Amino acid sequence: MAQRKRREFTAQQKSEAVKLVKEVGNLSKVARDLDLHPNVLRNWVRQAKVDAGEGPPDALTTAEKKEIQRLKRDLKRVRMERDFLKKAAAFFAREESSKPSS
Repeated sequence: MAQRKRREFTAQQKSEAVKLVKEVGNLSKVARDLDLHPNVLRNWVRQAKVDAGEGPPDALTTAEKKEIQRLKRDLKRVRMERDFLKKAAAFFAREESSKPSS
């Protein structure tokens, strides 16, 4: 069976789906009506609770997750820059040492 293309949902679409679950009270029915896998919808409901401050104390909010992603991206960039500078310094150090002294 071929997998269907991965769909992306906006924050508003996710919020509306979570509201439907709260109104209807049946996650499976809402997931079926919205053509979603129940686990996807369950994750959205769980994350909405965390964002509202009703989740476990160690759970990360959506904003915290985005900040961690941004920091990881920045760290990767800074490490690449550092490695480049190390290589450049080594290159110029070799070049300086190979020049004849006057």
